[in-house]
Amino acid sequence: MLPGARDGVLFFIKPRFSEILQAKVWIAAAAQNFNSIGIAFGGLIAYSSYNRFNNNIIRDVVSVAIVNAFTSILAGFTIFSILGHLAFVYGKAIPDVVASGVGLVFEVYPNIVSLMSPAQLWSTIFFLMLIMLGVDSQFGFVEVIVTSVQDEAPRLVKTLKRKEIVVLIVCCLCFIAGIPYILENGMYIFTLVDWYTAAVSLMVLSFFEVIAITWFYGAHRLSRNIAQMNGSQPNIFFKACWFVVSPLLILVILLYTVIDYKVVTLGSYTYPGWAQYVGWMIASLSVIPIPIGAVHTLITAPGDTWNEKLRHCITPQVLAEESDDSAYKTEIRFLDMAPPDKPETEQSAA
Repeated sequence: MLPGARDGVLFFIKPRFSEILQAKVWIAAAAQNFNSIGIAFGGLIAYSSYNRFNNNIIRDVVSVAIVNAFTSILAGFTIFSILGHLAFVYGKAIPDVVASGVGLVFEVYPNIVSLMSPAQLWSTIFFLMLIMLGVDSQFGFVEVIVTSVQDEAPRLVKTLKRKEIVVLIVCCLCFIAGIPYILENGMYIFTLVDWYTAAVSLMVLSFFEVIAITWFYGAHRLSRNIAQMNGSQPNIFFKACWFVVSPLLILVILLYTVIDYKVVTLGSYTYPGWAQYVGWMIASLSVIPIPIGAVHTLITAPGDTWNEKLRHCITPQVLAEESDDSAYKTEIRFLDMAPPDKPETEQSAA
């Protein structure tokens, strides 16, 4: 074991109870899980749209959660053992060498690989890994956009004739949008966007997602849907998490985020007021479609009164064709129909 590595591991696993009540700890933990698993990004929904109708979704959910937790813990041991060694080499305390985000990737890690022999080889391997990791991460984000375009604008896809053209257009637009981040002041733009979107927007989106599915569509109805696909309903643990635990935790973290709000900074530089307004505008870009979509749906919903329109909006469309007495039969008949097959190009891409 490298000198100082043991101290780094102990720093990683030893709890510091004084920080448990700090909002930033829970916000960082939630943001880490949301980013590592891909919650509220749309990637899970986009990829799951390619599943077979009777795919064992519970098995997939548990497997992804366990693998993600294991790899995160393994990475934590690896990182902090090396940070402990780095602190030993430079004669500093471990908190002084701990960094996050780009500081960890472009400052701490390069220092670490420079201590390994041969340094040039390990540096090449490390940055090649970063490139592969970045490209791999983009697969999910691009697929979210492409799948959404295919589902919501099928005529456009049919006009372009090939899915590859849609992917090319999306990649080109994303490339153009990313150019400001590599300019001289790109780090300031990146920090501003990351500060306001990494936690706040994700919390808002995930909160409304879980509310829409488990409260309006119904956790019990969702359980019956899963039973129709897999033969058995999820246990009470999943139902409790869907209906109570998840919405409550997300709401508490979101409130903590707002209450414990701090002005965006980069090192010793504090962003001016106008930059903070820009940050909130950026954060709202992914959130504002929720109220706009709700208002549009309410206005265009059938009904003579606002009460009828509202009732139609919050009624699952699976059950809208039948009366309440035969609602369950309607649901089962709907689920007996496998979802339409994706085009052959989509299946091959999946």
